[in-house]
Amino acid sequence: MNTREELRKLPSVDRLLQAPELAQAIAEWGHNLVADLARAVIERAREAVLGGAPCPGYEALARDVAGELERVTRPSLRPIINATGVIIHTNLGRAPLSAAARAAMAAVAQGYSNLEYDLEAGRRGSRYDHAVTLLCQLTGAEDAVVVNNNAGAVLLALAGVAAGREVIVSRGQLVEIGGGFRVPDVMRQSGARLVEVGTTNRTHLRDYEAAIGPETGALLRVHQSNFRIIGFTAEVPLSEMVALAHQHDLPVIDDLGSGTLLDTTVYGLAPEPRVQESVAAGADLVTFSGDKLLGGPQAGIIVGKARWIQVLRRHPLIRALRVDKTTLAGLQATLLHYLRGEAEQEIPVWRMIAARPEDLECRARAWTAALKAHGIAADVAPAQSAVGGGSLPGETLPTTAVVLTPRSAEALGRALREGDPPVVARVVEDRVWLDPRTVLPEEETALLSAIRIAWERIHG
Repeated sequence: MNTREELRKLPSVDRLLQAPELAQAIAEWGHNLVADLARAVIERAREAVLGGAPCPGYEALARDVAGELERVTRPSLRPIINATGVIIHTNLGRAPLSAAARAAMAAVAQGYSNLEYDLEAGRRGSRYDHAVTLLCQLTGAEDAVVVNNNAGAVLLALAGVAAGREVIVSRGQLVEIGGGFRVPDVMRQSGARLVEVGTTNRTHLRDYEAAIGPETGALLRVHQSNFRIIGFTAEVPLSEMVALAHQHDLPVIDDLGSGTLLDTTVYGLAPEPRVQESVAAGADLVTFSGDKLLGGPQAGIIVGKARWIQVLRRHPLIRALRVDKTTLAGLQATLLHYLRGEAEQEIPVWRMIAARPEDLECRARAWTAALKAHGIAADVAPAQSAVGGGSLPGETLPTTAVVLTPRSAEALGRALREGDPPVVARVVEDRVWLDPRTVLPEEETALLSAIRIAWERIHG
């Protein structure tokens, strides 16, 4: 093959743009974008020819440009079907929202809203007032403020009450959360100085008492939300920390991480500290997430004593951490589910946690029958779902999974992820596992179709 001859076959950018296949693309997206992509496709083809490959045909190059355009213009953030069985999947957007939360967010997004306008007084209001009444009603707190996530909530709490001063925390609570973010790093950014007390596995009240001095700004408790220490352990009850701190007129910050308003033991899970319990124990500031066990949009929620919440509302950092109107609307709609006593029925996270094993088995068997009817090697098997999201470490719920045995499990898993909609499943021991617990009922038809298409793609 003559490389020079092959290079001469490459069309110019202008010539390639005249391809009939690209006319609609140019009309829709403009000449400049399509020309840039055509230039890149031609350059890739040139490099391939120089490497010894034959020159692609004119039509093939035009198809490559159209494919590049589709890739570039397709939104990178897409809805997916979570068939992993991990309920609060950090990589998959954590908590899916209730219908009411989605509707509330859409309603305020489509036009103007009273985000920072007091309709009654006819003057400027505060975005931080919108969820306060509901949060106080549900938790028993005096006041509340909402920021963009729980790390931001902890940062604001530390900066607001203890910047330039010492914050005492147990060594066993210096956790690292997802993405490599660590409590000591957050504390350092807040301007507070870390004082570690106790040991990794045992901390006593006397350790806190010995560490309190004139430079102390607060006591901090951090819930070990993503790991457990078992065996020879000791922790100081929150109520005792509060009593000690208040003797010295110091606040206690209780970082719950996920945080829950419902009793997790009702669902056969280990106890997760409830926000109401922390408030009742006297914690001055309690921080938790909006998008984990609460089941709402991403947010960092701080509830507690009005004295300290007002300090946080006036802190300059709050502007950098503020939430937008859609988050507040979705959060309020989510909180209303709790107020009505319908969280288990309406909030997807709790509906998944509360799902009965027999109902999950019924769904799995129905999927299996439908897939077998299309010649797909499918069966059911007992499995375990995880709560996930840094909540309830090691805790699982019994489920029944659909197990696919393809020619290549890795290839099928990839084909599912590349489908429309993408499906994320678990690949274990050369088989693909799909857990119905995390698949919404309205997604079932799309899921079965995606599986059939992916199966056909790798099996021919």
